[in-house]
Amino acid sequence: MSAESQHILPVDIFQTIFEKSPGSLLIKADMPRFTILAASDSYLEFTDTTRDAILGRGFSEVFPDNGNTDEQIKAHNVFIRVVNTGKKIDIPRYRYDIFNQQNKCYEEHHWSCSNVPITGDSGEIAYILNTVVDITGEVKAKETALENEKRLNLALEATGLATWEVNLIDNAFSYSIGMAEIFGLNPGTSLTIDMLRSQIAEEDMKSIILPSYQQALTSGEYLFEVKVVWPDKSQHWIRTQGIIIFDENNIPETMLGTTLDITESKRDEIRKNDFIAMASHELKTPLTSLKAYIQLLAKKLNNNNDEFIANALTKADNQVNKMANLIYGFLDLSRLESGKLQIKMQDFDINKLLVENIAETQLTNNGHTIIFDADGVVMIHADKERIGQVINNFLSNAIKYSPKDTIITITTKTCENEIQVSVSDTGVGIKLKDQEKLFQRFYRVDDDEIKNISGFGIGLYLASEIIQRHRGKIWVNSEENKGSTFSFSLPIG
Repeated sequence: MSAESQHILPVDIFQTIFEKSPGSLLIKADMPRFTILAASDSYLEFTDTTRDAILGRGFSEVFPDNGNTDEQIKAHNVFIRVVNTGKKIDIPRYRYDIFNQQNKCYEEHHWSCSNVPITGDSGEIAYILNTVVDITGEVKAKETALENEKRLNLALEATGLATWEVNLIDNAFSYSIGMAEIFGLNPGTSLTIDMLRSQIAEEDMKSIILPSYQQALTSGEYLFEVKVVWPDKSQHWIRTQGIIIFDENNIPETMLGTTLDITESKRDEIRKNDFIAMASHELKTPLTSLKAYIQLLAKKLNNNNDEFIANALTKADNQVNKMANLIYGFLDLSRLESGKLQIKMQDFDINKLLVENIAETQLTNNGHTIIFDADGVVMIHADKERIGQVINNFLSNAIKYSPKDTIITITTKTCENEIQVSVSDTGVGIKLKDQEKLFQRFYRVDDDEIKNISGFGIGLYLASEIIQRHRGKIWVNSEENKGSTFSFSLPIG
């Protein structure tokens, strides 16, 4: 561009543009005074001052360092370094409080600033462009976040809970400080996923963790309890719970989770299950003898016409059967929670099994009408005794929770590769808030209408566990005062 075609921007236009620029001061490089020559509107707004109050005055006269002891970020020293080095100097963060005229007090403010040297005609540093940004909001937000993180870490440390995150794309692993201790390692130990996996019992990795992960890829959530072996060879238990985060293409990208050492509660549970198993075994022998004596007595008095004796023996036999069912339920519970509940698979017609169970039920309970709507012959591969146990539980609950002389309906229907079994009654029904908890261990509905009905809340829990071990589903549909339908489905073949 030729000299004749160049146009010099008029000073008044330059000043107007500068005054509208973001938080800037133009400072003369007249050490040590550093006179303020121009100020932008936003700078004046930031610092709660006026143009008349600062133009023509030295920077330190207008903006003293307010007791700042850090020599590296004092404005006067920074300006000297800019002039001497001819280089731009940035101060990422410093504190400079502003006096609030309305409240008559200093308010805390944090700033970020840039100091750019500007050369004059002779090549020396003639000016400094000082640009500032008020970052008070960002600083306080960060401080709040750090404080919240500190409180969270204290809470996690107090509860023994550890948090962790796995990037499923590059396998990057981050964790809170408590994770190492949960696995019996020193707090400062550097952890890897493979290191932690190597401490998990092999059978739990195959039967619990991998299936839970596969299920989480669909549901987005996971929860499991597994056994871990510490470096000193002692056995411990952990509970892990969390979620999987998917990207916009529904591809899993991050796992977030918490892990808790549940060793003490697990050991208490094992001791309790051992006691239940021992007590149940001890009770079985005298109960079996008692049932045998009742049957012998009934046979011996078979020709006796005393109606009272016949009714008493029948009721005694019923009570012994109830006691036996409770004992066998506790035995199954202890086997289940110790991993010793066996599933013996065989092929059988589930409709035939239902007919047998209905017949047995009607022998001892003739106060209800049971209607069976069967869907032909349906062969399944399952544990016949355990599936019968589930059916009996559904039937006994329908009888217990519905009035006498009402109808109980049992249906089976096939859908694709599944058989669905449902037991419906017209009883008291179940509140919506209780329905999702029914299959939990020892859960009992808190309702005045049924508080006198016996039970320990383990039947449906055992039924749920049995169906899950058959890769099936179990659920309930119910409406208060109108009845309930309990259902389960099993794969065919």
